[in-house]
Parts: sequence; C-alpha cells; structure tokens
Amino acid sequence: MPNKEEGLVIKSTGSLYLVRTEDATVIECKLRGKFRLQGIKTTNPITVGDIVFFERQQNQGFITAIKERKNYIYRKSINLSKITHIIAANIDVAFLVVSMVEPRTPLGFIDRFLVAAESFRIKTMLIFNKIDLYNSETQQKCRQLQQLYESIGYECISTSILTGQGMGLLKEKMQHQISLFSGQSGVGKSSVINLLEPNLHLKIGDISDYNNKGKHTTTFAEMFELSFGGFIIDTPGIKEFGLIKYKKEEVSHYFPEMLKLLSECRFNNCTHTHEPLCAVKQALEDGLIASSRYQNYLGIIQNEDIELKDWMLE
Repeated sequence: MPNKEEGLVIKSTGSLYLVRTEDATVIECKLRGKFRLQGIKTTNPITVGDIVFFERQQNQGFITAIKERKNYIYRKSINLSKITHIIAANIDVAFLVVSMVEPRTPLGFIDRFLVAAESFRIKTMLIFNKIDLYNSETQQKCRQLQQLYESIGYECISTSILTGQGMGLLKEKMQHQISLFSGQSGVGKSSVINLLEPNLHLKIGDISDYNNKGKHTTTFAEMFELSFGGFIIDTPGIKEFGLIKYKKEEVSHYFPEMLKLLSECRFNNCTHTHEPLCAVKQALEDGLIASSRYQNYLGIIQNEDIELKDWMLE
C-alpha cells in the first residue's frame, strides 16, 4: 500500500494539481476517479489553498482526500448557472484590486465580492490601484468610496505602479498571511504583484480597445511563496462576479452596516424592501447607509446578473 502524504495545492489547471509538501517539494497530482463522485456541485472539487492527502506512484501523485476547509470563496460558474467555481480556499485575507479608470470597476462587482467574502468570514481589503491616472474629479470620487468602505469596516489602500505608493503598507498587511489577490481583468493586479515580488515575473496584459476592459493574463489560480513571508494566491481576472442565490432574508447578514441594525427591525426575517418599521430603510433615509450599497443589495436579492450601476458616482 502506498503511503499517504499531506500537501498544499499551489496550482490547479482543472485536471492537474501541483501539490507542495512540507519539505517544499512540488509533485504533480491527479484526482482519484472516486473523488469526483462525492456530489460536490462545483466546477473544481479541489482548489488552490486546499490541504490534501495523496499517494505517490513513481513521479505521479493521486489525491485521495481533502482536509476540511476553514473557508473558501466562490462565484457562480460562467457556463453553469447552478454550479459554483471555487476561487481559493483557506485564506487569511483577501485583497480586491479595483480601479476608477481604464477600466472602472463597477460598485456592483465590489459589493458582490464582499458579500461572498463575508459569507465565509474572510477579512477583505480594497486596493484602489492606478491612482497616478486619476484626475482631480476621479480623486475626489475615490476618496468618497474609500470613506464609504472604511466606515463599514473595510481597510482601503491606494496604490500606484508608477510611483510605488502603498506598496510598503501592502507588504506589511500581507506578511505571514495567505493572501488572495482578485479583481476584474485589467485593473493591474498582476502589475501590483510583480512590484511586490519582482522574481515572479507574472504576465501583464493590455487593455482591450473594444470595451476598455482588461484581457485575461492569469489563466489558472496559483499560489506563490513570498520572500518577505507568507503566500499569495494570484487568480484569473474576473469580468463578472455572479453569486449563487442566497435566501433573501440572509443577504443583509453579509452587509456589515445592515447586520448591526437587524435587531431593530420589526420582523426578524425582514428583507428591508417592503416591511414596515424597517431599521435598514430608515437608516437609508437618514443617510446612514449608502444608496449604492442598498441598490446593490437589492440586485443581489433579486438575483440580477448584471453589472450594477455606479449609483454613488453619478
């Protein structure tokens, strides 16, 4: 009988997995056939960040089991609406890279990502990249957004590849952590990572002239060890962030500013849409909850798969 070994999945290509053992050896693994039949409704039953058990047969490994995950983050599969795609697992902190220009990240995308992270209690920070490209109007809008998300409890970091602004703080936040980097295509995610860890030489793409959106450069999620301590998970750029439908009464649990008001609503299953004596709707009227957040909340409970309007920026 082959001996079972334990390792960390550092890359997934759909059918092949690179697994890092305790002595930093990397072995190429496949899944045992039976593993696929466990009823996991995801496009990828194993993902980067998973701790797995595998058996070696010559130079090939075969994954036989997976350790229970402390968390993971997923989105709706692009082609299979009722199936999820797990982005990564066992994350200490997620960094969502966004931009106000070339291309502009919709607020609906930001809020959907934050809901997915909140649902598994994953700490998330927002990186506002390309700030050297912002004019005075865009800078003001950026400050507004940062003040909004910081008031909710999300730390925001402004970064520039050109000037290096924010990189020291970003390194400090990532040190000794397993960090997930995500964002829409074209926001400069790979460029930020390359500046943080130049030896990685991640491929950088151009912006498409047709729709001003980024071209995909990262094909598969992959984990890298950082020279300053910790690991980073680089993920493919995402054009849209679809959520598997949540129960309407639970979505507000993943909006921190709404969660703290739930006990003040008249009904404990309040959806904050039509019910009387709703503390969330009252806070919205009083300006204590941002209109952009509430509109994106409505889009989620209505299961709208659209790039929601940038309500606050109009």
